[in-house]
Amino acid sequence: MSDHSHPNFTRRHLLQAIAGAGLSLGLPLPHAQAASDASKRILVVLELSGANDGFNTLVPYADDAYYRLRPKIGIRPAKLRKIDDQYGFSPGMAGFERLYKEGQMAIVHGCGYAQPSYSHFTSMAYLHTGAPNTGEPYGWLGRLADAIDPALTPNFLVNIDERQSLAVRAARHVPVVFDDPERFTRKGLQLSRPLLDLASAAEATNPSQRYLDTVANSAREASQLVRNAWANYKTPVDYGIISVDLPKVASMIAADLPTQLYYTAYRHNAFDTHVQQGEVHQRLLTYVSDAVSGFMQDMERIGRADDVTVLVFSEFGRRAAENTSLGTDHGTANHMYVIGKPVKGGHYGQAPSLTELDAGGNVAYTTDFRRVYASLIENWFGYQDSRTLLSGEFATLPLFS
Repeated sequence: MSDHSHPNFTRRHLLQAIAGAGLSLGLPLPHAQAASDASKRILVVLELSGANDGFNTLVPYADDAYYRLRPKIGIRPAKLRKIDDQYGFSPGMAGFERLYKEGQMAIVHGCGYAQPSYSHFTSMAYLHTGAPNTGEPYGWLGRLADAIDPALTPNFLVNIDERQSLAVRAARHVPVVFDDPERFTRKGLQLSRPLLDLASAAEATNPSQRYLDTVANSAREASQLVRNAWANYKTPVDYGIISVDLPKVASMIAADLPTQLYYTAYRHNAFDTHVQQGEVHQRLLTYVSDAVSGFMQDMERIGRADDVTVLVFSEFGRRAAENTSLGTDHGTANHMYVIGKPVKGGHYGQAPSLTELDAGGNVAYTTDFRRVYASLIENWFGYQDSRTLLSGEFATLPLFS
């Protein structure tokens, strides 16, 4: 196969095809520029899939309207983990309470966008790309990776999930994508494995074959690095019931991989709580809170706490009022949480009104979610052209000290 016989099949398409076959890797394209960004700062993005109910995560207990809208599922003040005279976290969120009170959590209120979609798939695509109501093909983290690492450092962008997220899709970078580090290896039939494992770029004479072999070799190297990092990772930190992939992220940071962008998710629409929300939702929040808190303690333990920031978000919020099934339906605005030792903790943005709802019973968003992205791009990574990456001007928030 040659470039002349398939003029529309680019090397980027080749890499994406390999990713679709079950293995993605951070492979620099030929003639990549020398690395120019020596920053060690890391961003870990945690997606709460299914649209987390923000009103029962961080409860506005001082607002009587909350209890009028939720007479049965509203969490009473005595049960909350209060962080001030207005808000309290869900009862099991001891980790989030501690992080906030230690000044390591920024809570951004009312995050959303104009003309919101109530579809999980569509709205998540908008959050993944940072480009609502468009057909943007690349994710905001993928575009960020291309911008801050033009040298295409191997393993710069990592997605821990069963399949690649749109958030990490890039024009030039190819993310490392895996779910189980112990099984992270190039897939192939048993009879073909010897041929896959023996591929050598040095022995190939055909340019296309040499490039394919280089891809295969780099894939093996990436998977071996991940497996070794996980096998060597030991921690005394309690992450609670492990239902979030943050320990896998910690293992790679502890192994000093060059990754600066991590993306993972609490998967399978777990937070789509239409029916009997109460206990199930509180349990999910406890898992997330324990895992994030444990992760930040682990970063302190290995000496990387000053280098790591975590973003927690969901594709949209829930409707302000409870439904007749003691759950909540798809809504609009939600909180976003930016967490870490470098973060200047506190409340940011204006909380949406619970008395001025639209015809569908939803609150109006007050903070464009891209302001949070712009703040991370400019004030955490120091890349000042967020306007180009986000196709618009979005004022940053003072989230960092």
